[in-house]
Amino acid sequence: MNFKEELLKAHSRILPYIHQTPVLTSHLLDEISSAQLFFKCENFQKMGAFKMRGATNAILQLTDEQKAKGVVTHSSGNFAQAIALSTKNLGIKAYIVMPKNAPQVKKEAVLGYGGIVIESESTPIARENKADEVVEETGATFIHPSNDIPVIIGQGTAALELLKSHPDLDIIIAPVGGGGLLGGTALAVHYFGENCKTFAGEPDEANDAFRSLKSGKIESNKTTNTIADGLRTQLGENNFPIIKKYVSAIICVSEAEIIAAMKLIWERLKIVIEPSSAVAFAAVLKDKERFKNKKVGIILSGGNVDLSNLPF
Repeated sequence: MNFKEELLKAHSRILPYIHQTPVLTSHLLDEISSAQLFFKCENFQKMGAFKMRGATNAILQLTDEQKAKGVVTHSSGNFAQAIALSTKNLGIKAYIVMPKNAPQVKKEAVLGYGGIVIESESTPIARENKADEVVEETGATFIHPSNDIPVIIGQGTAALELLKSHPDLDIIIAPVGGGGLLGGTALAVHYFGENCKTFAGEPDEANDAFRSLKSGKIESNKTTNTIADGLRTQLGENNFPIIKKYVSAIICVSEAEIIAAMKLIWERLKIVIEPSSAVAFAAVLKDKERFKNKKVGIILSGGNVDLSNLPF
C-alpha cells in the first residue's frame, strides 16, 4: 500500500465531514518546557476527539452493500461516539458494543448520535465476542477502533495538517493507547516531515506500548489503573509494525505528571482536554533535555472529560 498517497486521499475524502482543528501556542508553556510547542487541538474536533477522522475515513470506503447493512464496533467512549456521528451523517446504522461499566455520559452521547448501544462485560474478550455476535446476526461490517488500516490512516491526517501548517517541526508527539493515532502520526511524519521524528507519551500504569517497543512483540497490560481512560487498550498487529519502524521512543509518565500537565493546559491555554490528551505534554515536561530548543508538535487528542469527576 502506498501510505503517502493514502494519507492525502484520506484527507481530501474526510474534509467535508471534519474540522481542520486549530494549532495553539503559549510563550509561558514554551518557557516551562524549554521548547517551542505547537498544540494540535483535536479536542475541537467534531464529537470532541481525533477519532472522528479514522471513523469517517473507514466508513466512506465501504461498499453500498456494506453501508446498507451497517457497521459495528466495540468502544467505551470516543470511537463509539465517532462511529455513531459518522454513520448518522451518512444515514448508516451503527451497532456499538459498550462495556456495562462505561460512563453513562458516553452511552448517552452515542445514543444521542443515533447509535444502537449493545452492552457487554468489560473485558476485551467479552467486547470482541459480543461484536462478533452482532456481525453474525446483522451482517454489519466490523470496524476496529485502532487497528484497521483505513482508521490508522484517517487518524494520521491530524499530523498531516499540523505538518502542512508547520513544516519545520523537529518532533511530533502523540499519546498512545490502542496505537491508531500513533501509527497514523508516525506515517504522516515519515512521509511529510522534514527531518522530523515521532515520539509518544504513555501512562506508567498502562505501558504496554513502551514494553512492546523494547521487546519487539505486542505486550499486554496486567493493570490499567490510569486516569487516562482512553489509553487502556493495547496495540494491534496492523499498527504495531508501523510504530516499531517509525517511532523513535515512548516516554512513560506517572498519574501525578498527567494531572499536572492537564491542569497546566486548562490554566494556560484556557481549553478543556481529557486526561489522555495531557499524556504527550506530560512526556515533554518529564524529558525536557530530549526536547530542549526543539520545535515540538503535540497532538491534543480529545476533550471529552467528565466534568463531575475532575482530577484537580
